[in-house]
Amino acid sequence: MISCRAVAILPMAKLSFVRAEKPLAPDLGADRTSVSGGATSRRRDLVFVVNPRGANGRTGKEWNKLLPYLRSRLSSDCNICESLTTGPCHAIDITREAIREGADAVIAVGGDGTLHEVVNGFFWGGKPVSNLRGGNTRTLNIGLIPLGTGSDFARTFGWKNDPHDAIERIAIGRRSHIDVGVITGESGEPHYFINVADVHLSAKAGYYASRYKKFRNLCYVIGALQAFFGHHNKDLRIKIDNGDWKVYPQVTAICIGNGKYFGGGMKITPNAHPSSRNFEVVILQDFKWYDFVLQLHKLYNGTHLLVKNVSSRSACSIEVEEIVSSGSIFVQSDGEYLGCLPEKFSILPGAIEMIC
Repeated sequence: MISCRAVAILPMAKLSFVRAEKPLAPDLGADRTSVSGGATSRRRDLVFVVNPRGANGRTGKEWNKLLPYLRSRLSSDCNICESLTTGPCHAIDITREAIREGADAVIAVGGDGTLHEVVNGFFWGGKPVSNLRGGNTRTLNIGLIPLGTGSDFARTFGWKNDPHDAIERIAIGRRSHIDVGVITGESGEPHYFINVADVHLSAKAGYYASRYKKFRNLCYVIGALQAFFGHHNKDLRIKIDNGDWKVYPQVTAICIGNGKYFGGGMKITPNAHPSSRNFEVVILQDFKWYDFVLQLHKLYNGTHLLVKNVSSRSACSIEVEEIVSSGSIFVQSDGEYLGCLPEKFSILPGAIEMIC
C-alpha cells in the first residue's frame, strides 16, 4: 500500500462529464441554473470521484451499471461530473481541483480508501482548500456511494450498503457537520482521516489485509492473524488532551475512533460518532494471538470494552510515542498505512459537511 502522506503524486485531474442534455463545462461553471414552474433555481455541481479498480474491479463494473439510474435521478437538478482515478492519491488531486473550480459537492464512489483520499483532498498545507473563483461563501459538501471492499464509515450512520439509497440521500441533500481527525508527526505534514486511526497490531493487520482484498471482509481477519506472527506488545508513552505523559505497558493496539467500525465490520470504538466533537480512544494491552481469536466476536459486536486489559475514554487529542524507539510501530488511518510512531492525533470539530 502506498502512502499519500507527503503530497499528491499525480497531475491534477482532467474532469470528464457524463451528462449530455446540459453538459457541465470543464471549468464547472457554464450551466448553473434550471427553470421550474417559472422560477429559476441554481443547479448543483456534483463531482463523482470513482475508483474503478476498487474491490478487484467490482467498483468500476457496479458504477457503470449505476450510471443510468444516477442520471435519471439527479440530472434534472444537478450537473454531474464523473472523474475516474488512475492510481494512489489521484482522488486527492481530483478533489482539490473540484473545490478550486467551485463544485458544490464531491462524492466518493468506492470503499473507505477512496473516501479517505477525498477527505484529504479537502485540505492543503494544513488548511482547507479554497474556491479560486472567490466571493463564494457556500459550504462544500462530501458524499459517499459505497462500492468498495469495505464500507465501515457508512456503518456508523446505519446506512445500507446500497448505492441506490446513497443516490437518494444525495438527491435529498440533507447535510450534517462532521468531525475530521488530523495526524501530525515528525515530518510535520498533516494527514487527515474520517473514520478510525490505529497504532501497532491493528495497523499492521490492516497493512497485511490489503494483500487479501479478493477475500472481501475476510481479508481483515487473515491480515490480523498474519500480523500476530512476529508481533510483540510494546510499552508506549501516551499523552491525552495535552496532559501528562503516562506509560502504558504491553500495548497491543490503540484505536482512535471518529467512527465506530473498522476492519470490515469490527465495532472497535462503539461510542464514537463523527459529530461528537471528540474521539473515542480504545487501548488493548497484553493480548496474545489466542485472545484475539477468543474475543473476535466481541470485537464485532462492540462488547470488547468489558474485556480485561481493554480501556476506553473520550479525547480531543492523543500523542503516542515509543519509550525505546524501534521505528517498527505501524500507524494507519481509514485502512491506509502511514508509517510509524511518533504521532499526534487531533480532532477538527465540524470541519466538513456530509450529505447524509
